[in-house]
Amino acid sequence: MPMTIETLSEHRCFGGTQGVYRHRSTSTGTDMTFGVFLPEAARYGSVPVLWYLSGLTCTHENAMIKSAAQAHADEAGIALVFPDTSPRGEGVADDDAYDLGQGAGFYVNATEAPWAQHYRMWDYVATELPDLLTAQMPLDPGAMGITGHSMGGHGALTIAMTLPDRFRSVSALAPIANPTRSDWGRKQLAAYLGDDESSWAAHDASLLMRDRGFDGDVLIDQGTADQFLDLLMPESLSHAMAARRQPGMFRMQEGFDHSYWFVQSFIEDHVFWHAERLGL
Repeated sequence: MPMTIETLSEHRCFGGTQGVYRHRSTSTGTDMTFGVFLPEAARYGSVPVLWYLSGLTCTHENAMIKSAAQAHADEAGIALVFPDTSPRGEGVADDDAYDLGQGAGFYVNATEAPWAQHYRMWDYVATELPDLLTAQMPLDPGAMGITGHSMGGHGALTIAMTLPDRFRSVSALAPIANPTRSDWGRKQLAAYLGDDESSWAAHDASLLMRDRGFDGDVLIDQGTADQFLDLLMPESLSHAMAARRQPGMFRMQEGFDHSYWFVQSFIEDHVFWHAERLGL
């Protein structure tokens, strides 16, 4: 029996529809809310899809409302999916700090208490939600790209390099690039995965880039005035790309900070970049 998707809202948006939906996740054991934008082209058949993973403290709603991506996606004929960043609800472990717990799932499958019961965001984003949506919405399972901002950029890069058969294109905006060496990473990886740092490497974009890279070109944008540069460590990823001779572009954008004003400024490039690589 197919999993039920509950419609919370749907609104006409440019030529398409922006919807918000909820379902019961087997990965997290909780209800999960997510957004999907279907372009006008989806009225006539399945379309490629770009997954957008959001950053610390965000829900499905931040990028859906603040990224200004829908106009570009409608023009390109590509769908957008905005998952949540963590499980939520009564009984779900949390922390008083903004960078751990609810809103800060870090796109890993937690193995440590109290997180392991619900925090399985890797399985949710990489397998469960794609399988659910491609079965029930006009989305092409063979034409999926993934991008994200900050913590979401970390998730997009690590998932895409690990699962190249699932995601055919990858980009990132101001990603947490080297979490095994950053306070935006070491704290969370230790909490979710334990003290054995050998298990952390699978969730570090710089280390994955050095060891395996991506079978295709990669697009990274990073603002030079980003207030979190010391935590993001973009130079580690840039050096890894150069050392591997990874095809792609690593663009330092002068004067831009870490906010959604930065995301808005470059999301058009990312949407059309993915659309081209997904066959549009």
